[in-house]
This record gives sequence, structure tokens and C-alpha cells, in this order.
Amino acid sequence: MHPGESTRVDSPDVSFLASKLVSMILAPALPDSPVGIYIHIPFCAHICPYCDFTTYAGKENLIPRYVDAVVTELTRAGATHDGREVATIFIGGGTPSLLSPEQMTALIDTCAEAFPVQADAEITIEANPNGLTRDLLAGFRTAGVNRLSIGAQTFDRRGLRTLGRQHEASDVVTALREAQAVGYDNLSLDFIFGWPGQTLERWASDLDQLVALGQDGLDHLSLYSLIIEPGTPFADAAARGILKMPDDDATADMYELAMVKLDAAGWIHYEVANWARTSARPSRHNAIYWRHGDYYGIGAGAHGTVRGHRTMNHLLPEAYINAIAAGGDAFSNVEEIDAVTARGETMMVGLRLIEDGINGAAFAARYGMTLDEAYGATIAELVDFGLLIRDDRGVRLTPRGLMLANDVAERFL
Repeated sequence: MHPGESTRVDSPDVSFLASKLVSMILAPALPDSPVGIYIHIPFCAHICPYCDFTTYAGKENLIPRYVDAVVTELTRAGATHDGREVATIFIGGGTPSLLSPEQMTALIDTCAEAFPVQADAEITIEANPNGLTRDLLAGFRTAGVNRLSIGAQTFDRRGLRTLGRQHEASDVVTALREAQAVGYDNLSLDFIFGWPGQTLERWASDLDQLVALGQDGLDHLSLYSLIIEPGTPFADAAARGILKMPDDDATADMYELAMVKLDAAGWIHYEVANWARTSARPSRHNAIYWRHGDYYGIGAGAHGTVRGHRTMNHLLPEAYINAIAAGGDAFSNVEEIDAVTARGETMMVGLRLIEDGINGAAFAARYGMTLDEAYGATIAELVDFGLLIRDDRGVRLTPRGLMLANDVAERFL
């Protein structure tokens, strides 16, 4: 199917979700569970008009000093770490692939020196598809990276230009092939749906191409509905009425179509926006977030939570570098999370796990109270509304609840 074709795509039936119960992720995390490390690289060659992440263009000259500062922050964090193993390292951005293999090696080696990193730890970097040469990918692989998350966003050329992306669909396929050639066997793509001007037919074409790639080595998918964030060029364009977005019903149809097509192709829909090709390929790092587990946030603009202590680092890379160089704190804000807030956040993130949801025994082990003691009335009401399923394992979203996941989460906050 090609852009502009008028082939009709019917709104799909998603009732099959009710019976797909492959248990993969136990939520919430227990107090002594392994931790993750998130390292933020806030540099981009170009800022996309929808992006509200902590990213900066034209500051790549800071990268050497920035890497030195991150190495220092990692070393300091490791010196006070409580001894739990590190299961995952995620280097996100921004565009981490702007770093050289030597700089990537410095970050990963420092993690291993400062923390008890598991031998089979999942080590992910985010990357744009353009510029991922075989030599660069091989260098990252030698540095220790074993998982690649590529920001493809769409295969549709009009969509790529609308989203401000500077690559072509062919760059995505080439990047996957080059990654496989140098030994990567855990590959993920990020896609956006609901972008201005997108139709159900255009989205169906993207999905068909993803299904084909899933038969040829693609392991994981993250599919996100576009949200217009305040302060972005897209927000300004929307306020002036020059950005024509698909309506909520059209976006819901796109989401349902993704569920149907990927289910038919054998993909496991394990989290609201994430699919794995097999039960061995969910994102282990993101699972720490969804389990409300502990993770270190390292680098400018990074957030982290360890033992109920939540930090947010300085946003500007210059401020971050200078603070570290002066022997000061990397963080600009710190918050102590009380028990009520922690339980509510556990429900909010854990219910995103479609096939697992919140495990009752794990919840009781972490908080010293049962789900009924904490939220009995709320759970009963949401079950009556057909938004939650309650069984001997715990609670999880129904197919209807999945479509209203944010509304369900708000009931626990």
C-alpha cells in the first residue's frame, strides 16, 4: 500500500487481548531488586519540532568535557551505591551516537568499575538511523553495547519531513542490516503515529513494513502516539491553527490497527506502547521503570530514583559540567518520595504492563499491605466499569481499560 491510495482499513476488533496472558515482568520491583543506570546525552545535530526532551543543537563541542563530567558523576554514584547489581545501562538522548566509540567505551567501562554490573547486563544506546556506519556500530559493539534502539518514527517520506526528521526510510533498513552484520541481535525501532496529515492507510503501510522486518531480525517495537508538548514548535503551530492533527478517534483507530496487525504476526504486546518479537526481548531497562524499580539518572537533565530519593540534574550541559568540575552536586532538585506517593506511582506505571499488571504478592511484599487494603474500593469500582481485571495474580487492564489507561492511572494518584 502506498501513500495516497484510497484502500479502506476497517476499525479492528481487539477482544483477543483478553486471553493473551504470557507472564514476563513482575511488578512492582522488590526492595532489593537489581537497579538500572540511565545516562543522558543531550546533544543533537538538529532538534525535531515535536521534541521536548533535554536536547541541544550546536553544542557538540562540549562532548569531550561532558563525557569527563559523566565519568566523574558515575564514579561518585558508585562510591555510595548499596551493593545491588546493575542489570541494565541505557544511554539515551538526544543522540548518543554522536559520541565516538572511545567515548562510549569510557562511559561503559566506568559503569563496570563503579558498580557491580551483571555479566549479561542489557546495554542500550539510542541512535538516529542516518550516520550509523558499519565501523561506528562495530566500535559501539566493542565498547559493550548489545542493544540498539533506532529512532525511525515512520517510513513515510512525507511524515519524515513533517516530523523534521533528516533521514530516509532506506536509512532505517540499512542501519538494521549494518547492525546485524557486526553482531547485534537485539534491535528495536521507535515509531510515532498520529502525526499531522497521517491517515490510517499510511499507518497501515508502516505496520506492514514493520511486520516484514520482524520476520528478518527486528526484535522490539515502541509505538508512540504523538503528543503536542508545550514549548515546542509543533505547539506554536497548533495554537496558530496551521497544524492539522488526526482527531482522537482516528488516533485510536491507528493504535487498534497496530495491535491487530502485530498480534496476527506473532508479536507480544507486553506494555501499552511496546511489543516484543519473543518473550525474551522486552526492554529490560524500561521494565525497571514500569516495575517502579530503582535507577540512577546520570548526565544533564537526567532523573533518577534510588531508595525513595528522586533527583533531577541540571538541565544545561554547561551548568552540569561546571557543577561537576567544581566538586558540586550534579542535581538541581531532590525529592523524598513518601509511601502514599510511591504506591500510587507503582499502580500508574505497573498497570501499563498489559499481560502482567500489578502482582498482588509483590505489592504486599514491597509495601506491607495488600492491594485491597491500599485500593480496594477503587479497584472494585474499576472492575465494575470493565476497566480492570482482578484475579489471583493481581490486577491488570482490560482491553477497554487499555484504551483508557491514563484515566485509570489517575484514579490511583
